[in-house]
Amino acid sequence: MRNRTIAIAAAIIAAAAITTACSDDNDEATHGGMTMHSTSATSEASAADHNDADIAFAQQMIPHHAQAVEMSEIVLAKPGIDPRVTGLANQIKAAQAPEIEQMQSWLAEWDQPSMPMGTHMTAPPMRGGMMGMMSEQDMAALQDAEGVDAARLYLTQMIAHHEGAIDMAQKEIESGSNADAIALAQAIVTTQQAEITTMEQLLMQL
Repeated sequence: MRNRTIAIAAAIIAAAAITTACSDDNDEATHGGMTMHSTSATSEASAADHNDADIAFAQQMIPHHAQAVEMSEIVLAKPGIDPRVTGLANQIKAAQAPEIEQMQSWLAEWDQPSMPMGTHMTAPPMRGGMMGMMSEQDMAALQDAEGVDAARLYLTQMIAHHEGAIDMAQKEIESGSNADAIALAQAIVTTQQAEITTMEQLLMQL
């Protein structure tokens, strides 16, 4: 009888141990699930760290920058351009090409389409030349101009182009929520306003 009692007690203890172990496993699984959920939530929060203003800023600034790069390439290919103008054109190209890549990567992260960038980017008809974008006629005029006339036309067009970019950037600063996009917008305002001042001075000297 005593041995039987001991055996029953041992069985109860063993069952309790098994139950506890199962409970621990379940808790660990549950904890693991919570951890994964938390990680997923963090990832979703990071992806959601943008709003419509950020998306519009990147989508519109990409073709805008692309046209500035194209305008600069046009004037750089011409002979007899004042070296101060070609220096500025190289500066604009070097600054804006990497910014295009940065904005494209943001749109990919946000699962948003990027505006198409074909050769000879011109103002989309739906915008009617808004944001300082050059029309097909403007681009053709720059392509056909030579020497000092080309340099002056490039500066005149790029001033208007920069003013449009600054307006777009200011809207992003006011309405955007993505910290990196806002920082880029602030950099665009500072850099391009300084370049406008330089271009206005060059225009008076050519």
